[in-house]
Amino acid sequence: MVTPRRAAMRGATPELLAGIRIALTLVSAALAASLAMLGLASARMARKVVTPTSRVTDTRILSLDTAAQTITLGRTPDTELPGRYGLFTTGTSGYVKLGSVLAEDADSVKRKLLTHVAPTAQLAPDASFSGWYYERPDELHIPYSREVVGSAVGPCPAWLFPAGDGQTWVIQVHGRGTTRSECLRAVPVFHALGVTSLVVSYRNDGEAPRSRTGTYTLGATEWRDVDAAVGFARRRGAKRVILMGWSMGGAIALQVSLNSAHRSLIAGLVLESPVVDWRVVLDFHAKLQNVPAAVSGLALEALRHDWGSSVTHAGGAIPFDRLDVVARAAELRHPILIMHSDDDGFVPSDASHDLLRARPDLVELQVFEVARHTKLWNYDQERWSTSIRSWLATHGLSNESVNR
Repeated sequence: MVTPRRAAMRGATPELLAGIRIALTLVSAALAASLAMLGLASARMARKVVTPTSRVTDTRILSLDTAAQTITLGRTPDTELPGRYGLFTTGTSGYVKLGSVLAEDADSVKRKLLTHVAPTAQLAPDASFSGWYYERPDELHIPYSREVVGSAVGPCPAWLFPAGDGQTWVIQVHGRGTTRSECLRAVPVFHALGVTSLVVSYRNDGEAPRSRTGTYTLGATEWRDVDAAVGFARRRGAKRVILMGWSMGGAIALQVSLNSAHRSLIAGLVLESPVVDWRVVLDFHAKLQNVPAAVSGLALEALRHDWGSSVTHAGGAIPFDRLDVVARAAELRHPILIMHSDDDGFVPSDASHDLLRARPDLVELQVFEVARHTKLWNYDQERWSTSIRSWLATHGLSNESVNR
């Protein structure tokens, strides 16, 4: 039986048939190219999530007035912030401290220099704005020692700032793409309350040893290095341990509180701009960068399945369900103070609000505005410090509250 389609094809000229074959070939090639581009873009996104990053230049130095000790920067949501900050530079100075905003217009911000810059100084235009403020532990003028915490990946460097009777410790955990110096801002407030500070490193952060893959697991394995620090504190006489995490350090601290064999020693958590659910963060960044949903969706699938390891080089799947602490809120046992800006700009505060709603019996949320990501101390040091002091006193975790 000859179908109408076959009859039509029999009546077609050789030229028409050749044209149809060419068209089909071109459509197939275009489809294959589109799929290849989708796969490549997704692979790049997935790798970026788990690959340790170096400092990104995000600020432009427009001018430097060494006579007046001022610096003019290109205006960004960070450089216009009130408060005290740091600036990583290249040239005769590697890092300078910035004070208050002195003048501003639509394109620039003039700030006071809190680090003296010599008249002969030469600074390259490209710089990195930072909330660190303190770059080295000796800048705090608080006695400290250099320690090493043994973990499964090897010796992890740490700074120890003894205080009080040595029974209450806080373990400080820095965020993604930074180092221990990020945490130094918190040491004085804890030290004044008689709380010993242990500022730690963890695998693949550039200071601690590298793991086999050299990639982040977003807290899924890094928590073990911090748990080793909890064991270190116990051996040194700690009776109570507070975990303080910044950004991804918050995700790590939450995993320690959920999984540690030392859970009975943990007395509470203080979280600054924390990652509570990675999927919220990744979705935010995909939309911020106008990444098509197909690309971000495929990237997430590559990250959450073992088959994606050949693309991400992460050595295994990222357990997003296990890292979603809102979904696991019922498992939480320790009181938590969260400080988060609704204008974070990097880690949205949505999941922090969700965690408060899920566990109002354990979670206290101090909501900031304008302060941006991990810059709450810089923006409003008094409120930031008061929030910690009040929370510690409420839960009997400072020498002041113990001695009342």
